[in-house]
Amino acid sequence: MGSAHDHHFHYIPPAAGDDARYLASKRVTLIGAVINLLLALGKGVVGWIAQSQALVADAVHSLSDLVTDVMVVIAAKHGSRDADETHPYGHARIETAVTVALGVILILVGAGIAWDAISRLFDPNSLLVPGALALVAAAVSVLAKEGLYRYTLVIARRVRSNLLRANAWHHRTDAISSIVVIVGVAGTMAGLPYLDAIAAVAVALMIAKVGWDLAWHSLRELVDTALDEERVEAIRETITGVDGVESLHMLRTRRMGSDALADVHILVNPEITVSEGHHISETVRTRVIDRIPEVQDVLVHIDPEDDETTRPSVDLPQRHELEARLRASWEALPGMVGIDRIALHYLDGKVSVDVYLSLGAAESVEELRSLGRRLQAAAAAVEDIGAVRVYYF
Repeated sequence: MGSAHDHHFHYIPPAAGDDARYLASKRVTLIGAVINLLLALGKGVVGWIAQSQALVADAVHSLSDLVTDVMVVIAAKHGSRDADETHPYGHARIETAVTVALGVILILVGAGIAWDAISRLFDPNSLLVPGALALVAAAVSVLAKEGLYRYTLVIARRVRSNLLRANAWHHRTDAISSIVVIVGVAGTMAGLPYLDAIAAVAVALMIAKVGWDLAWHSLRELVDTALDEERVEAIRETITGVDGVESLHMLRTRRMGSDALADVHILVNPEITVSEGHHISETVRTRVIDRIPEVQDVLVHIDPEDDETTRPSVDLPQRHELEARLRASWEALPGMVGIDRIALHYLDGKVSVDVYLSLGAAESVEELRSLGRRLQAAAAAVEDIGAVRVYYF
């Protein structure tokens, strides 16, 4: 019998599905890259011919999409690599780091477009009057980007990729920005010369907003921000539902790319065996992983007493020292060879002792009980020793 702290943690990335996940991400991203290239070229040429600053800005937006598509493919490839000696938690955060870079690029692109458009607003002679061809190009862009958004989002949900999901919303904002272009071009053609430049500023702000959201979300992951409260509560309920878990504390979670990791301290009966404590920890780990899809692994720490606010037993001596003290206190007693084993329980700042005494240690039951009482009295006088129990077998 005894209590134990069971540190159980070995990160196992989803290796079986990594290749399929990467291939699916690569396929949808390359399709998006081809469409973005065609849209960037088409809107750029038409915007220049039709004299639409907003459409040229939208073409830059599509070109930035092409750049981010390349980044997504690279990140998906390297982020899906298995864990190794230098990266024991896997490479999932490569995707996260690339997403931060993607967000920064978008913010810079948006700022540049906005600066140019605002400069034209303060210089009426530089304002352009777009033609009807710009409306057609913008309409085609809306349809293409909305379709790409829906397709990419389906794949993102299937492979549980936050990076793909971000890229999908990037496509959606491009579709929205094209709608803004339509409004700006139509307004300018109707006699409102400032509207196209204003639409360009609006598109730039959308680009910057998407960049900020991507960068901020990924930075939160890099600094180990916890999962949302709903998911944490689901993990908590799953753990407390395991037989043998009396309570829990220090439940911590963090993102690792599309996956999540958790660690927790659980309080169990201090009298259970080490193997039972380990079984409880394994059950907790397995059940959380099975019921919370994004959780990839769980570190479970078994506590025989609540150490959330204090660690009263941390300075107590180790077994070899305590056992030497105990045997020294018992050396004058008869029947010492009858002691089969000694179990130690580190609880409440003291060490409780269980002594297992063979029935053959004394000639009669009364002598055996007397020996047990003497063992208890001698042990109780030893420093750091608390309760002493004697078992006969």
